[in-house]
Amino acid sequence: MNTFPASANKLFWQPACSLKILKRRAELLDKIRAFFRQAGVLEVETPQLWSTTAIDPHLASFEVDEEAGTLYLQTSPEFAMKRLLAAGSGSIYQICKAFRRGEVGRLHNPEFTLLEWYRVGFDLPALMDEVAALLQELLGRRIQRQVRFSYGELFQECVGAPWQAPLSQLEQRAKEHGFEEAAVICGRERSLWLDFLFSHVVQAELPKDTLVFVCDYPAELAAMARLKPNNPEVAERFEVFVDGVELANGYRELSDPVQQRARFEADLAKRGGLGLSLPPMDQAFLAALAAGFPDCSGVALGVDRVLMLAEGCSEIGQVLAFPLRQ
Repeated sequence: MNTFPASANKLFWQPACSLKILKRRAELLDKIRAFFRQAGVLEVETPQLWSTTAIDPHLASFEVDEEAGTLYLQTSPEFAMKRLLAAGSGSIYQICKAFRRGEVGRLHNPEFTLLEWYRVGFDLPALMDEVAALLQELLGRRIQRQVRFSYGELFQECVGAPWQAPLSQLEQRAKEHGFEEAAVICGRERSLWLDFLFSHVVQAELPKDTLVFVCDYPAELAAMARLKPNNPEVAERFEVFVDGVELANGYRELSDPVQQRARFEADLAKRGGLGLSLPPMDQAFLAALAAGFPDCSGVALGVDRVLMLAEGCSEIGQVLAFPLRQ
C-alpha cells in the first residue's frame, strides 16, 4: 500500500502526505547520508534550543520563556556548527529541524528540515560542484542541465536596471512589472528592494528543468559571506534554484571576528529601528572566530523543497506528514 487509509471525509488527525511520500523522504535522507559518508564528511548534532539566535532583521525566531531567561528555537544550526569547525572538527554536515516564525505558504512551513554542511579548504566553485553532484543524485532526471550566472547579469537582464540603480529607478521597474505594492513593502531599504525584485521578477524567468547557480551577490546581501577581496561591492555567496524554487544558499564563510561583530551590530540597529526584538549577540560564536576559524565554504539546503520537486508536488505541505496548516 502506498497510501494511508482514505475516507470520504478526511479526518483532522490523518497525515497530509501519503505513505509513498514518507518512504521517499526516508530514501532521500539515506541518499544524503551515503553521499557524505562516501565524501568523508562527519555528521554532527547541535542544539535546536539555545540562548542566542540569528539576528538578521529578516528572520524571526520562536522564543521560549524559561526561569533562567529566554531561549530560542534555532533558525539554522550555523553558529553552533561553526564553533565545531573552530574546534577542529574538519568538514561536517547536519540534517536537522529549523524554525522560522511567520513563514507559512506554498514553499514555507515554520518548522522545516534543513541540510547544512561546511567543507574545510573548499572555495565556492568547489562547493558548487559538490552541491550540483548531490542534487543530481537526489533529483535525477528533473535536472537536464546546469548553468551559472552572476547576480548582476541576471538582475540587469530580467529587471531592466542594474542592482546599483537608484531606488526610484527600482521602484519604477517594479511598477512596470506589475508590482505597485513594492514601494510599501520595501520602503527605503535597498536590500528589501533587491530581494523583492529578484524573488518576484528574476526567479520567474529562470530556465526550467535546469540547475541554476546565481553567484556574486551584492554586498548588501552578504549575510555571513566574505566580500570579494578584489571587489568589495560583491559577496562570495551563491544561491541554487530549480524551476524557480530556491533550494540552497552558500557562502565562502566570513572568518574575521571584527567584521562579523560589526555586521551583528548593524543588524541589531536595523532591528531596533523596526521595533523588533533584540536577541543577545552570540559571544561564544564570536570567540570561536577569534580563536582561529578555518578557511571554508558552507551551504544550507531545504530538504522538504528538494523532496517536493523530486515528487512533482506543487506545495511543501504535500510532502510533510503534519504541516502547520493542513
